[in-house]
Amino acid sequence: MQAARIRIRTRARTLAVGVVAALALAAVPAHAAPRTASYNASPPVNLSASCAGQDAETIQATDPAVGGVYDAWMGCKGIGFSASLNGGTSFGTPLTMPGSIGQKGSRSWDPAVTVAPDGTVYVAFMVSRAGQTYPTVDVSTDHGASFRTAGVITPPDAGNWGDRDFIAAAPDGTLYLTWDYGPSSAAVTFLCATSGSCSFATGDVNAVLQKSTDGGRTWSAMTHISPGYPNSGADSAPITVEPDGSLDVVYQGYAVTNIPTDTLTVASLYATRSTDGGATFSPPVAVGASVGTMNTAEWWIDGAEALGPDGTLYATWDTQGASSDTGWLSYSRDHGATWSAPVQAPADTLQVPHVVQVVAGPAGIAYVGWLSDSDPRGYAQYLRTFSTTQGWLSAPVQVSQGFGTSSVWPGDTFGFSALTPTRLALAWGSAVAPTATKDDIWASTVGVVIP
Repeated sequence: MQAARIRIRTRARTLAVGVVAALALAAVPAHAAPRTASYNASPPVNLSASCAGQDAETIQATDPAVGGVYDAWMGCKGIGFSASLNGGTSFGTPLTMPGSIGQKGSRSWDPAVTVAPDGTVYVAFMVSRAGQTYPTVDVSTDHGASFRTAGVITPPDAGNWGDRDFIAAAPDGTLYLTWDYGPSSAAVTFLCATSGSCSFATGDVNAVLQKSTDGGRTWSAMTHISPGYPNSGADSAPITVEPDGSLDVVYQGYAVTNIPTDTLTVASLYATRSTDGGATFSPPVAVGASVGTMNTAEWWIDGAEALGPDGTLYATWDTQGASSDTGWLSYSRDHGATWSAPVQAPADTLQVPHVVQVVAGPAGIAYVGWLSDSDPRGYAQYLRTFSTTQGWLSAPVQVSQGFGTSSVWPGDTFGFSALTPTRLALAWGSAVAPTATKDDIWASTVGVVIP
């Protein structure tokens, strides 16, 4: 969740890597559930095979109008990108995003991608240069065949701290970008996992928003999404734009103690909303606080949100207990003012990462995906379907055919989006045999049948 993610961390112990020979999806042991949804997944394709070095932390957007699937990730010497214009059947040769490499001492991480209503593709990512950290936004007007840098967001403070960005395009083409911001990088201290990335122990961390009405060339001043700036304890704030232009944001909010040092303790997921283009946000509402909290050792990106065609909002997140780690789903039918009782998404509660995200399907249907090494063979990508009226419509299924070794960091996110209400695109990082020490980006599409 910060600049240290640009390193791929490994540990000496190498886990056995198993490969599923059959092309059918493998069911994961689960609690009893009605098995009414079925799945048809394409064989995973390797998007990053031609990129030297490690590739991880992919994120994704789709453009159903042209059959576009767009994946961006950390790799290809900076930020890698690959496009499909045939619905994810095949992908082009990876590109390296302009502005993500080429300057001595610079670094880039945490990509984000969105598609505007006119088909313009935007890729945002974080860079660290000359003592400042800030997002850069690249733009493509040819469906991802080429990119140029549209603009950068200049921080108001010298020596600032910045991290995980998210970008979304409104129906009128306005771009909204959220990112984690702190006035002083010196105030931020980290907790780094052996085979993951890093989280925060202390820091002036805040969720902020900026917008652009000229295609990313210039950006507004910051709006503070999380109350209490500069000590709000907030990070990781994905944003969703509704058809009327209203903004929905969820973020991870930590309790802050000892303000001089900004010590972070435990976190909950919060939802907030703006109806004035991001100028102000509603008081945050805790989502699922009754089921537990996130701890400061959690290194993956937590909190995701999706909007259904009927206006239902869905949120997923992950909590940590003394000996457990649990992924959750909740939904709201009143624009985030109130939320349903959380339901457990992954069947297991093993004390391993569950990187959980959500995509909306037809009215009343949500797809929940997660990347986890809960199987002793290593990391795999999973999927499950939820109905607001019937509950879970299947046990979890495994989309990835192989398992990535747990000793190689797969990234803090994965790609997850919809081409149609019943056809999904996924992409994930994984170090799969026979090259089980090299992380690659794998992509698959999944057709879902909901009786």
